[in-house]
Amino acid sequence: MEPKLSPAVIQTAQAHEGPIETDAVIVGAGPVGLFQVFELGLLEIKAHVIDSLAYPGGQPMELYPDKPIYDIPAVPVCTGKELTDALLKQIEPFGATFHLGQTVTVVRKQDDGRFFVETSKGTQFLTKTIFIAAGVGAFEPRTLKVDGIDKFEGSQLFYRVKNPADFAGKNLVVVGGGDSALDWTLNFTNEGPNKAESVILLHRRDGFKAAPASVAKMKELCDAYEMQFIVGRSPASTRRTASSAR
Repeated sequence: MEPKLSPAVIQTAQAHEGPIETDAVIVGAGPVGLFQVFELGLLEIKAHVIDSLAYPGGQPMELYPDKPIYDIPAVPVCTGKELTDALLKQIEPFGATFHLGQTVTVVRKQDDGRFFVETSKGTQFLTKTIFIAAGVGAFEPRTLKVDGIDKFEGSQLFYRVKNPADFAGKNLVVVGGGDSALDWTLNFTNEGPNKAESVILLHRRDGFKAAPASVAKMKELCDAYEMQFIVGRSPASTRRTASSAR
């Protein structure tokens, strides 16, 4: 789905003949990029912020909007949305301009020492400084390559959890082996208002890139017959099974 740009962003781009000249461009509107707006603001430098998502917040907002996060310094627990809202409130006095739903395609140093920056939407900048706060890069889901599956997107196939309550009481298959896959698996298995009827975690191998504690908890739930984990690539692979919570 093509991200929708806000009218303010479109007007900002159209209001300039040629590149937008600025002191600072920040690539990435996640927590680091947003806090960089604050640091520059203390020096009375206004920044332009570019992000591929259609909203600020980066990974916490894209992957964990309603899930508790425990590894933010000095914040015992918060959700991705709460963290993003707090950062946006913190930088509000500094008047940053956001260019959302577009990625940086060109960065070229000029003879005068400035940088020429262009985005996928054709927005151009001449900036004295450029700050790369892109984290793991643009968030683009790795879609399933199955003929005809696109028609189920948004009804039975989802690449992002926007509202966990939408999946409560459902029979779920979670595909992946990273932090996001494990976190949502545990979220929908645990007792609470968002608990699913059953959860199957499907991954191509019996190895994960997620936090060890999350993997250990998942295996405990499998041993307790609270969920299933299935290795999906090789028929001869180890298969950990359990009855669904029906």
